[in-house]
Amino acid sequence: MTDATGPTPHDALEPLRASLAAAAARLAAAGARDEVIAELVHPKPVLGVARAPRMADRGRVWRLGVLLLSADGTLHATGHVVRAERPARRSVLAASVAEHRAWQAAAVKGGIAEGETVNFDAPAVDLDELASAGASGPIVFDGATVLVRWNPGQPGALAELGRYLDDRVGLFVDPPGGST
Repeated sequence: MTDATGPTPHDALEPLRASLAAAAARLAAAGARDEVIAELVHPKPVLGVARAPRMADRGRVWRLGVLLLSADGTLHATGHVVRAERPARRSVLAASVAEHRAWQAAAVKGGIAEGETVNFDAPAVDLDELASAGASGPIVFDGATVLVRWNPGQPGALAELGRYLDDRVGLFVDPPGGST
């Protein structure tokens, strides 16, 4: 339903949910490569001694650029991405490298298999928030269309979400020649 002022975000929610479900179904049917979505957990200290963080597996997602899509159609914004690896004794000069290695070790410590790609610090896209506020994460409603901000550093880098999903899913389902 629309009124004289045009469509509202609520009007776009059902087609959006259908589009997300269709994208997930296409990816599942194609056996597209998925990844782990996890939560970084900082355990409480024991007797005042800090314990190493670990990652808790929260499911599987397909990474579609700035979006992560689960089989049930849930969306997350892409956060940090690491490959699960056991810690190794290496001389580290940069704090960012040490932090990255700690995240890799936290994934293995949380029971995620070595070599798995792990997404974490990936906030959920709240469709109810999109309907009420006009935006949630990289998804925005411009008054007529649901859009995705495909480059977080560029406010004008917007694409129609349906076309964006079709393009990204198409790369998984029918990859360009020579890319597999």
